Amino acid sequence: MRLELPPEPVYFVNRDDERERAVRAVTEWRSRARPLVLSLSGPVGLGKTELAGLLARTLIESRSFPEGVLSVDLDDLRVDGVLDPGDVLSQLLTSLDVAPDQVQAPYAARRRQYWNRTSEATLVLLLDNARYASEVVPLLPASGDSVVIVTSHGPLHDLEAGAAVDLALPPLEERAAAELLELIARDHRLSADPVTARAVVRLCDGLPAALHVAGRWVRAHRLRPLSRILADLRAELDEKGVSGVEHIWDTAYADLSRPAALLYRLLPHHPGETFTLHSATALSGLGPDACEDALEELDRAGLLDLRLLSLTEAGQLRLPGPQRGHALRRSRRDAAEGEVAEAQVRLLRWFVRQAQLADRFAAGRRLTVVDLFDPVPGAPDVPLEDPATVADAAVRAERAERAARWLAEERHVLFGCSRLAHGRGMDTEVVALSEPVWTHALDHPHQSEVIELFRRTVDSAVRHGGNAGWLVRTRCQLARPLWEAGELDEAETQLDAALSACRLLEDSERDRKLAASAVEHRGMLKGARGEWSAALADFTASRDLHRAIPNPYGVLLQTYRMGEANAKAGDLEAAHALLREAYAGFVAENRERLIGRSGFTLAGVLHRLGRTTEARELYEQSLARADRRRSGFDRARVHDALAELDTAEGNPADAEEHRTAARALRRRNGLV
Repeated sequence: MRLELPPEPVYFVNRDDERERAVRAVTEWRSRARPLVLSLSGPVGLGKTELAGLLARTLIESRSFPEGVLSVDLDDLRVDGVLDPGDVLSQLLTSLDVAPDQVQAPYAARRRQYWNRTSEATLVLLLDNARYASEVVPLLPASGDSVVIVTSHGPLHDLEAGAAVDLALPPLEERAAAELLELIARDHRLSADPVTARAVVRLCDGLPAALHVAGRWVRAHRLRPLSRILADLRAELDEKGVSGVEHIWDTAYADLSRPAALLYRLLPHHPGETFTLHSATALSGLGPDACEDALEELDRAGLLDLRLLSLTEAGQLRLPGPQRGHALRRSRRDAAEGEVAEAQVRLLRWFVRQAQLADRFAAGRRLTVVDLFDPVPGAPDVPLEDPATVADAAVRAERAERAARWLAEERHVLFGCSRLAHGRGMDTEVVALSEPVWTHALDHPHQSEVIELFRRTVDSAVRHGGNAGWLVRTRCQLARPLWEAGELDEAETQLDAALSACRLLEDSERDRKLAASAVEHRGMLKGARGEWSAALADFTASRDLHRAIPNPYGVLLQTYRMGEANAKAGDLEAAHALLREAYAGFVAENRERLIGRSGFTLAGVLHRLGRTTEARELYEQSLARADRRRSGFDRARVHDALAELDTAEGNPADAEEHRTAARALRRRNGLV
């Protein structure tokens, strides 16, 4: 029996699903004239070659392939990157006991000779490092009793469906990666310092090749604390990359077209860890068609995994950490002067516009202090649709929900854009980005990144110094998450500064709305302190300011605030009248969030008035709206309210279900 395989890997974890699928496919294969092809694909360093060898051994041990395993690393036979299949056939025929001087010289004759020798074969053929399906097809044995295992950095789309099983390998999940690191290192420091050990695992980003490097570092430096090893390893990977993999990435990069190479160099400069087809188009400046072609080329070269497109609604992609480091090193070596700066500025302005549109579609038209940015040439907008352009309420709601989901899915990229714009002195962009983040934060409070972003926005407004409206708006934006985090004194400092800046405002409609908003925020801070009578006075004053503009939406909002303050102060009849008016107005205006929140507050008043049937109906409507907006904060508090209602009505089992749901939501959303 031939067994052209290296020794088994010492350490190998996970991939049980892929092994099970492969064995099942072989068992169920019925063709007599064509072999089954098992195609293992994925970027370099994922352990495809090791898995292919293990699969081959598993099949041999099943005793179904008595003629053993033939193995060829196609990269070994390439000349200047080009593979001659005739050379591979010669090697395979030699392995099949054909004397070298008996191998047919003409390529067509050599293929017929190979088919004849394999027509009744029951063997496993392992083809490592294929680049194209056209390299694989001429090497297929002419027997349905054989199995071909192919590894490739990118997908081999041209292999015929039904005759090939696609076993695309993802990066290792964190638990499996930690297991592999523990097996390689076998060091007590990993269990003694689990936080740093987890950081080492995350640095490797699910790439087994990187985990092997990390494990060797731990074993080689027995006296160093794990924290120092982490710092040294990060520096090593940033500077030199992953040994055994870096040169393969370099080779793949060298073979790229100019557009694909440009995009690869720019991707590590994209803010945040993820990007999309649309943002890559804006970053590259290539235009939609050329950018699509470049992304597909990166996928074929094993420098990107397009399978991730289907995992999120926004179609987010990412470069794993070690590969991102490689792209960054290529950028440092090969980028033209100004190439990165120009791309980032273009991307920042594109993201500002997309966030502004998503904000408008999710929350409706409202007060903002930066006008909508112009389209970026060659970079189309994300396909979000304006709810205001349709009459159907269900369609409007779906469009608003989709825009809100976009803000939620891209929030970390927006945070990264804010940091990048601030660092580049792009104060207008920083202030503009704060508006859509404000909309997102209303549904997802208590996020530390939000406070950091609003601090940065205030700094940009102060640094700019020429726009009083920015000073008022940004300080009010910062004050709210501060008091929600319990930082009441700092929130008051910010609001005092905002109210002082109001004296610099002019008499435009926008500036008058800003002044009314600042008074509203002062009232909300008083409410956070439990000073509801004083808060009511501020909300009343703010409503009067909105009426004088006139601003009907502002009047509605302050009516809601007044109703909430009266409810907190115990005047339930006044609260009921005000909240009923505000709720009806928000329904008429299609203000999704405020319909839910005013309905929730109104339901609480109805409950206290003993009108529990009406209260339950409004609570359930509020819960449905919070579900659509994916607001963990609102969902949790509605469940709490329903639990109180069920307890009062003598339904303890239902009440406990709601409490359990509220606890789970708070844990899941970091609200504990």
